[in-house]
Amino acid sequence: MLRRAPSRLSRIWVPTGGIASSGGEDGHSKLIRAGFLRQSYPGMFNMLPLGRRVQEKTENLVERHMEESLAASRVSLSTVSSEALWSKSGRLESVASELFRFSDRKGVPYLLSPTHEEEITTLVARTVKSYKELPLRLYQITRKYRDEFRPRHGLLRGREFMMKDLYTFDASLESAMETYQQVGHSYSNIFREMRLPVLAAKASSGDMGGDLSHEYLLPTPLGEDRVASCNSCDYIVNEEVADTVAVTEVHTGTPVGVWRGINKDRSKLVNVWFPRETLEQTSGEVREYTEADVNISVLKSIMPDLDAGVEDVLPLWEASVAGATRGEITLMNIVDGRLPASVMDSLQAGTSEAAIWPLDGHAPPSWLSSIFHSQSGADGNRLNLLRIRTGDKCPRCTAGTLQVEKALELGHTFHLGTRYSNPLEATISAPIQSDLPKNAPGQSTSTSPIQMGCHGIGISRIIGAVAEHLADDKGLNWPVAIAPYSCVIIPGRGVNDEMALEVYRNLWGQEADYFDPVIDDRVKSLPWKLTDADLVGYPVIVVLGRAWLSTKTAEVQCRRLGIKELVNEVDLPQRISELHRLL
Repeated sequence: MLRRAPSRLSRIWVPTGGIASSGGEDGHSKLIRAGFLRQSYPGMFNMLPLGRRVQEKTENLVERHMEESLAASRVSLSTVSSEALWSKSGRLESVASELFRFSDRKGVPYLLSPTHEEEITTLVARTVKSYKELPLRLYQITRKYRDEFRPRHGLLRGREFMMKDLYTFDASLESAMETYQQVGHSYSNIFREMRLPVLAAKASSGDMGGDLSHEYLLPTPLGEDRVASCNSCDYIVNEEVADTVAVTEVHTGTPVGVWRGINKDRSKLVNVWFPRETLEQTSGEVREYTEADVNISVLKSIMPDLDAGVEDVLPLWEASVAGATRGEITLMNIVDGRLPASVMDSLQAGTSEAAIWPLDGHAPPSWLSSIFHSQSGADGNRLNLLRIRTGDKCPRCTAGTLQVEKALELGHTFHLGTRYSNPLEATISAPIQSDLPKNAPGQSTSTSPIQMGCHGIGISRIIGAVAEHLADDKGLNWPVAIAPYSCVIIPGRGVNDEMALEVYRNLWGQEADYFDPVIDDRVKSLPWKLTDADLVGYPVIVVLGRAWLSTKTAEVQCRRLGIKELVNEVDLPQRISELHRLL
C-alpha cells in the first residue's frame, strides 16, 4: 500500500490568476477566479480540482447522515428515463417545458431525468411485494438535468446539477409519517454540521405531488423564495403557503393601484386592484405598496392557470384580442379587501378613473365578457391580495410578529403518499386486520399501494449558496466541513520545505474533525500566496515567516473569526484544533 504523501498545492491544478476582480463581485465570480470551476455551456459547469474536493466532501457528509442516521442504501439509477413512464405517472405534460428530450434511432422518446420518482417507483414495484420488506430507504447522489429557460447565478440555477435524492417506502401512513420526521431531523443535523443557519419551512408540494412538504432555506438576498418566521412561536413557512391574516380595516381615500396578469392560454386577462398605501389604525404606520407586493399564490388559488412568469402581459393580450371572437377571451377584476366597496362599484359601473381596459390603441370588443370577483373569500373574510411583510402579526400565536426575508432552497422533503405508487402499481400484500395473529393459518391478506416520500438536497446548490453566503470582499470563506482544505501552511522566504513538512506532520496528528491541511509550496511570493489563500477561502491560514526562523512562532489567521495571532510551535496543534471546532 502506498503511504499517503503530504498534500501540496504544487501537485494540484489550481488555475488562479489571469481573471481580474470586478466591482461588486458575487460568490460565483469568486469561485471562477479562485479556480474552483469553469463554465462549459449556459447553466453547465466543469468542476476543477478544488471544486471537486468541495463537492466530494459535501457528498460524503450527506452520505454519512443518510446511512448512519436513516439506514438508507445507496443506489445509482440511470440518467435516462422514458417518456412513456412519465406519461404513465401523469407528470410528463406538466413539466415538459423543462425537460431535455430526445429519441433513439428507433424513434423511442426518452428524456434526461430532472428527478427519479418514476424510475425508483418502477424498480421497487418490480421487486418489493410484501409489507415485511418495508420500510425501505434508498438514496442516490447523481447528476440531474433541467432545461432552465434562463439559467442564472451560477450553480444556484443551472441546467446540470448534482443532487442527493432519498426515496422512502412504508407500509402505512403512520410509518410514513415517522419516516418523514426522521428525515427532517437528519436534514437539520446535516446543515447544522455545515454551520449554515438553515430554516425548515412548511412549503408547497408543487408538481411533485403529495400534501406535505418542507423546504430547507438559507436566508440570503439572492434567494428566490420568501420565508416568514415568527419571533414568538415555531411558525416558519414559505410565503406561498403562509396563512394570510384576515383584513380587518377598510381604507378610504387611498390611491388605487393595478397589477395585470394573464393565463397560460392567453384567453383571460386579470386586473388586480389594491391600495397604494394604507394607514394602520392600531399602530399609525403608513405602508406603501407596489405591484411587487401582490401575492401571486393567492391569485393562483383564484385563477389556477395564471402564468406568473410573464412580466409584460400587454403584448400577449393585444395579440389574443386581435384574433378573438365572441366567448374566446375574458376580462377578470379582483379587488383587495382593504379597498372600500365603492371601488368595486365604480369598476362595474365603468365610472372608475382607473382603466379596466389596458390597451390605449385598441378598443375593447363590444361582446367582451367581464368578470368581477367577490371581495370576500370562501371563508367569508375580505380578500387579502398582498404579500405578508416583516412586522405583520403571526397568524398562529397572538404575541408574535413575522420576519419575512428572501431565502434560497437547499433541500426539500415531500410526503408523496400514493401519488406515484398508485399509477405505477407499487403495491404490497399485508394481512387484513382481524383477531388472528399475523401469519396465522387462514389469515386473509389484501393489496395496498406503498406510502412514499422523496427528499432532496442540492449538492451543487450548497456549494453555490455557501460561496454567496460567506464570501467577503477578500474572497470565499468555507466551513471546515466542506472546505477544499481546512488549513493551508504557507512558508515564507528562508523557510525550507523540511520545516513546512515538520509543521504539517505535527498538525496531521491532531484529532480535530475535518482536519485536512495542505502546504502551499508553489514558487510564488509570500504576498501573492496570502492573497490567493484569502480568495480560495481556507478556514485557517498558518504563515511560517521570520518569527518561525527565530523563535518557532507561526502567524495563525482566521478571517471568518477575525483572528490574526502569533502561536508558538508547542501550542500550534491545539490552537488549530480549537479553531476547527469553531468553524
